[in-house]
Amino acid sequence: MVKQFLGLEWKKFTRASYFKKGLAIKILLFFAAIYFGGAAILFGVGMFFIFKKLFPETDPIIMVNNFLIYWVLFDLGIRFFMQQLPVMNIKPLMTIPIKRNTIIHYLLGKTALSFFNFLALLLFLPFCIVLLANGYPFLNVFFWFFSIILMTLSVNFLNFLINKNNVFFYIILGLLAIFFGLEYYNIFKISEPLGIAFNALYSHPYLVLGPALLLGILYLKNFNDIKKGFYLDGAISKKVEKVDTTDLTWMNRFGSIAVFLKNDVRLIWRNARPKQVLMISFLFLFYGVIFYTQKIYQDMPAVLAFASMFVTGGFLMTFGQLVPSWDSEYYKLLMSQNIPYRKYLESKWYLMVVAVAISFILSTPYLYFGWRIFGMIAAGALFNIGLNSFITLFGGALNRVPVELNVKAKAFSNTNGFNPTQMLIALPKIFLPMLLFYVPYVIFNFEVGLIVLASSGVLGIVFRNFFLSQIENLYQKGKYKTVAAFTEKN
Repeated sequence: MVKQFLGLEWKKFTRASYFKKGLAIKILLFFAAIYFGGAAILFGVGMFFIFKKLFPETDPIIMVNNFLIYWVLFDLGIRFFMQQLPVMNIKPLMTIPIKRNTIIHYLLGKTALSFFNFLALLLFLPFCIVLLANGYPFLNVFFWFFSIILMTLSVNFLNFLINKNNVFFYIILGLLAIFFGLEYYNIFKISEPLGIAFNALYSHPYLVLGPALLLGILYLKNFNDIKKGFYLDGAISKKVEKVDTTDLTWMNRFGSIAVFLKNDVRLIWRNARPKQVLMISFLFLFYGVIFYTQKIYQDMPAVLAFASMFVTGGFLMTFGQLVPSWDSEYYKLLMSQNIPYRKYLESKWYLMVVAVAISFILSTPYLYFGWRIFGMIAAGALFNIGLNSFITLFGGALNRVPVELNVKAKAFSNTNGFNPTQMLIALPKIFLPMLLFYVPYVIFNFEVGLIVLASSGVLGIVFRNFFLSQIENLYQKGKYKTVAAFTEKN
């Protein structure tokens, strides 16, 4: 049965319309996995000696256990944004004689083959080998390592639950912020009592039953949740909800693009996934606090330019990168209407411009750090409006991965929708503002760097029609491929 499932997965991969593009991206991701995997191995080998040198009076295994909670929380946070939960096209399988339990077990088993699970293996296995080479007892090291693997798999299945309920994610994010704040300001070292618990896993090997029990509970929870909705009528039915008819007539002042702007506002207001993205984009406003409060970054102006761009670019980087995927559920209907494609793109551009402007207004408290910092934020805002917005729309022409708006109502959907193409398109968004600022900064001075960065955005606004025309042509050329990709169901 597993062989048949694997065969279906291979046919799905090779027959999809995005096969060639997906194959090229997967090759790049393969090399990225080799790089990060190699880095994990090297760090795992050196971790023992690093802690031995930094804390000579403390056993390295104790130090690792003290900070293990941060690895768990960091792993969970990274998975939430980057791990693509593998989901089969289950509806066709519901009509053929395959046991429900078999399909669900295979579905959950696929999640265990994530790179993030292997990353923990590559990090902690070399560390355990070094421990054994330095005379640590084999039984204690083996069961401690086995406990780490069980906890990693537990995080994997916990991520499955969190992706279906954002409340859990905000709880985890809040706990991580509280723990880090208490630790950083020496109010209460939360790592010490939790470190005692992790040290107990090393000192008492029989406690491995705890992580094993946790893994079993999370697995059964996921299994039962999926099984409850594993019915054809449950999979295809939609929950009817009361529609909020917000008055948006004031947007008519935007003329011919008003209808698109209203549609986007309703989309954000009424659906779970856009609301989540809107919340994350708001958190980008606090991105500068990480860099502006650390002395180490004060002598790194290029890094400060990078942070300043992110302060006002949260909505652009999160919502904008999924254009036109937000409209994937009704894209065929949208493209069949007698409407200019240019107006559709202009509405997306204006939406991002308004979001950047609002973010800039909300960033005024950064005046506390001085006019130089606030000047970088202003220059970053102009860059986002004049150049970054067009780079984002350009990337949308290559983005043909559909987005399910109300992800909480779907039992068998990919709740993350992470697209590696977005990661590749994000590179010029990140490094271009750093380059535009840093080169004139090195040649001339700080002020000239700000002027060049801000001027690049102003030039983008001046040549707005040219950029929109070029992007429109690109969208028009790939229009039918995009429609086909959004219509594709497997």
